[in-house]
Amino acid sequence: MNQSCAAAAYGDVGVMWKTVSEDCNLACDYCYYSTCAGKPGPKINRIDFSVLEKFIQEYMSISKGRASFTWQGGEPLLAGLSFFEEVVELQVKHAPPRTSISNSLQTNGTMINEKWAAFFKTYQFLIGVSLDGPQPIHDARRVDSRGAGSFDRVMKGIGVLRKHDVDFNILTVVHQGNVGKAQELMRFYEEQGFAYIQFIPCMSFRSQQIGMPGVYEITPEEYGNFLCEAFDYWYNEGKPRTSIRFFDNMLSSYLYRDPELCILSAGCSTMLVLEQNGDAYPCDFYIHEDWKLGNAATHSIQELLSHPLRDKFLDMKPTLPEMCRTCEYQRLCHGGCPRNRKWTEDLSASEVDYFCASYKQIYGYAEERMKKLGAELRQQLFERNLKLYFKGKLPGRNDPCACGSARKYKHCCGENTI
Repeated sequence: MNQSCAAAAYGDVGVMWKTVSEDCNLACDYCYYSTCAGKPGPKINRIDFSVLEKFIQEYMSISKGRASFTWQGGEPLLAGLSFFEEVVELQVKHAPPRTSISNSLQTNGTMINEKWAAFFKTYQFLIGVSLDGPQPIHDARRVDSRGAGSFDRVMKGIGVLRKHDVDFNILTVVHQGNVGKAQELMRFYEEQGFAYIQFIPCMSFRSQQIGMPGVYEITPEEYGNFLCEAFDYWYNEGKPRTSIRFFDNMLSSYLYRDPELCILSAGCSTMLVLEQNGDAYPCDFYIHEDWKLGNAATHSIQELLSHPLRDKFLDMKPTLPEMCRTCEYQRLCHGGCPRNRKWTEDLSASEVDYFCASYKQIYGYAEERMKKLGAELRQQLFERNLKLYFKGKLPGRNDPCACGSARKYKHCCGENTI
């Protein structure tokens, strides 16, 4: 397949690479992936250089002007600074002219120093830092191999990121230790000046076999209550403070825009997930032999992306149970995440998302306020864009709305005009 045909066939594909596989310097008790108990050993399992270059070269050939890399672990910084220096060299070496390259990296933050932060700033890495709340909450479960908490080391790393003006966000796992403390978490994050937060519910499965559901630490009711409590703080009488990814994505729907968060989108992410050894999978939560697409060392990227299992995976999310198809909130969550739905063996049908009741709770709780906020923001965008791009002239009823929603004007901001 030639380069132009490949680009057309495979669309906009991002890459997530499990940089050092399960190696990690922490031993968080709820981790569903790493088994090294915070003792990765003297030899870190980093990606082989030849596999790295082969894949980056192939990926760039279908990048269509935009290449997106996410580096995860374990703890990806265990690969060493020289590894990531090689990464950016290879990206530049093989990128077609005018290609936009983005790198994001998820870390526990304990290894960040001046050299790392300077590198992140130079190459514009977006850093996700795992932090579960104030010190007593965080240190109860995010510990090293000796059982010592990691809070002080994480906060020190965040301080170095700030010193070098590196963009970062906070990833918080919602578990039994903090699920009833949404307001406490929000106050702490605001006091610390953390502007971008993401919450993910704690899951205790290690991998996802076909048809096997995950096991969860918190109940749908607990997670629903957490989201409602966090929403009250976030909403702030119609002037949201602190970006909470879940609520930002909810608001996108009220702005008539597609959410970017995969669990709330109509389809799963097209991201390709690679293990340290090159093994390829369709999703970070489906790293299991049942879902293996091949290996980047021995298969071309075209072979990995055209594997039948990838199509099977992408067909799962829109295969909704009847309860979802008739739900008034289906447009907001699109059935949630396939990993949270118990499937039949042939994947032809599933139950609803484990957190279905959580989503219904927050959607009902927030609906009127979200409608009001969405209408206000659409109006602000409409007026601004009218001046900037339309010379103050209203669009025609069948023209795209000036608010930027891509809807026709008559079905968007002009729906109440004659």
